Amino acid sequence: MSGSTEGDLTKTGMALKHDREWDYELDRILEAIEERDATKVGLQFPEGLKRRGPKVADDLREVAPDDVTFMLSGQPCYGACDLDTYLMRRTDVFVHFGHTPMKESDSIVYVPLFSNVDPFPIMEDALEEELTPPEEDADVGLVTTAQHMNRFEEMTDWLEERGYEVHTRRGDDRLTKEGQVLGCNYASADIDAEQVLYVGGGKFHPVGLAMEHPDKRVVIADPVNNAVSVAEHDQFLKQRYASVHKAMDAEKWGVIFCTKIGQGRWEKAQEIVDNNENAYLITMDEVTPDRLRNFDMDAFVNTGCPRITTDDGPRFHKPMLTPGEYKAAIGEKPLDSIEFDTFHDTW
Repeated sequence: MSGSTEGDLTKTGMALKHDREWDYELDRILEAIEERDATKVGLQFPEGLKRRGPKVADDLREVAPDDVTFMLSGQPCYGACDLDTYLMRRTDVFVHFGHTPMKESDSIVYVPLFSNVDPFPIMEDALEEELTPPEEDADVGLVTTAQHMNRFEEMTDWLEERGYEVHTRRGDDRLTKEGQVLGCNYASADIDAEQVLYVGGGKFHPVGLAMEHPDKRVVIADPVNNAVSVAEHDQFLKQRYASVHKAMDAEKWGVIFCTKIGQGRWEKAQEIVDNNENAYLITMDEVTPDRLRNFDMDAFVNTGCPRITTDDGPRFHKPMLTPGEYKAAIGEKPLDSIEFDTFHDTW
């Protein structure tokens, strides 16, 4: 199968100061600058791409009017829910790189940055090593992340050509594309198939998917690290059970409401505080161990990004629970009923 030219900025015809691995859609950004007669432009990159920010700014300076100032967001960014609203309010054009829109907005230019890594060799390995052969079970779900959505239809066709019946869906309003998953939302995997093929880098997304859908076998085809594996979540579950057990004797609870634009679950936070006289509402944007250390609490409930709880939980000095785990800790639901905390609202 021939490689896609998407992601190759040399095909756009724009003169560049620096070589590019991905298409940063400079022409679209320049068009927005001209349409709005902008003089202040904000550029926000996720953590893994911040080092590329100055070079992108360099290339934009080459083609933009001389009176345009480009500002790089230094705020932490882990997803489309994690917008630098301070910078956004103070710029004429705000560009968010690396993610698809969680909610369409005329004030934000989203540049998803599609990967140009060929996914098909590792998909072939996954078929040979871990996927159930189509003659035994033809049903397979297919999911991926925003970086590989540009090849999703090709990946679907590739599986169908090999005898599989591919099941896909767009999960809910928090998801932009068919088959897309986020670290906090796996509704696209709610399909009629017992095995799901995840094509993408790392285990962050597929382990969450396996937790959210424990009835499914999640096969990982990682074209970035060139590895095939099966998502295992047993150790992950043991860690969560241990955190709940530690919190069962807690008297004073800190209930965290995250003020980031796409992570606030006010109703969940309010419900906990209203029903527990020993619960205290704590508002913050970035939830870190250092910021919570000075609060005299026995345990915390995080109503913000669920991956803070599940991935960073062991780093906090006191137990950090999801809203569902909190109910298990105070005896409102059995321990074995806890599930992976997911996020289904948009901002």
